[in-house]
Amino acid sequence: MPGKIIQSLQRVGACNPVLMIDEIDKMGANPITGDLASAMLEVLDPEQNISFVDHYLNLSFDLCRVLFVATANTLYDIPEPLRDRMEVIAIPGYTEEEKLEISRQHLIPKLMKQHGLDDQPLDITDATVMRIIREYTREPGLRNFNRRLETVIRKVAVMRATDEPVPAHIEPDKIPDYLGPPTFIPTTEDRSPEIGVVNGLGVTGSGGQLLMIEALRLPGNGQLIITGQLGDVMRESVLAAKSYIQSQAETLDILPEMFSKYNIHLHFPEGAIPKDGPSAGIAIATAITSLLSDRPVRPDIAMTGEITLRGRVLAVGGIKDKVLAAHRAGIKTGLVPKQNENDLMNIPETVRNTVRCVPVESIDEVLKESIVEVNMPKDLSIERIVQAERERASAQEKKPE
Repeated sequence: MPGKIIQSLQRVGACNPVLMIDEIDKMGANPITGDLASAMLEVLDPEQNISFVDHYLNLSFDLCRVLFVATANTLYDIPEPLRDRMEVIAIPGYTEEEKLEISRQHLIPKLMKQHGLDDQPLDITDATVMRIIREYTREPGLRNFNRRLETVIRKVAVMRATDEPVPAHIEPDKIPDYLGPPTFIPTTEDRSPEIGVVNGLGVTGSGGQLLMIEALRLPGNGQLIITGQLGDVMRESVLAAKSYIQSQAETLDILPEMFSKYNIHLHFPEGAIPKDGPSAGIAIATAITSLLSDRPVRPDIAMTGEITLRGRVLAVGGIKDKVLAAHRAGIKTGLVPKQNENDLMNIPETVRNTVRCVPVESIDEVLKESIVEVNMPKDLSIERIVQAERERASAQEKKPE
């Protein structure tokens, strides 16, 4: 709001405070506040804020001694000139072990006190907390996890207030009685290998996320159908992946006629969520290869990386968040670009011991790790189509003019 900076300085009574600007990526221009991005340039730039002028109060002030801390969910929504004047400190999501420790030391005691149970503490076992983390919350932060814990403790407080029998310990098998059916069911462990289904890794405003990619073929004339509300960058990754796979069809044991006799439909579930970025390049290439060669993909593997027309795997961002997302989803192996190998050092050791991170340089290494080599019969319908086309061409050649 207009005059907020000077009012904050007056309230704290100091000329060198720490001022936090929360969610700076949500600011925009409107008729009331004007262009906030331009105003923030004058506030945050140490070369300009010496002569900062609050036009609402018509007062000048030297802000060079003020330490500004801004928070944002995503950097892409912050204008580039403003982002250039900031020192970016990326804070990744919490691991399951960190959430367990935070709940034991802070969240559960605080909620017990808020609901009047501090005199008779409720014993929530670690196994119970881990089930809440894995099956009811899948986020990098603690907001929804705190809500789930609060729901359990609030229902216990109501039971005690109404003199209902309350168990001394809350075991994992009793959690559905308090929270209902699980929201997230681990599917990667029980799912069998499927053809054309690949686990990709991406980064959203709430942290890393597992993105499933599905590919399907149907009779047609070689069209490429893409659904799932994708941005321009991801659509270009789809075209690059298809072109590379088509150029290497014989090497990958794919009939060349597959690209002319069949349509390829690529779908990215959760179509209401916009998706963009180059991170899904190798996952798309793996899905197309699996689909056209009739070879399934391992369900316990996830991957991220950009693909070139020569089949090279290029570096992408957000490696730590993506590996943490794979860890939360129960993934056993993660494929990351070789150029991002140094980023693996920032991943907690407990996660590295659970998720095997494999650096890859080319799509051949990706397919070797992810594709299940099985001897499956080729699609007989394709062979019949090819044979019919050859017979027709032969008849055309023998036909007299």
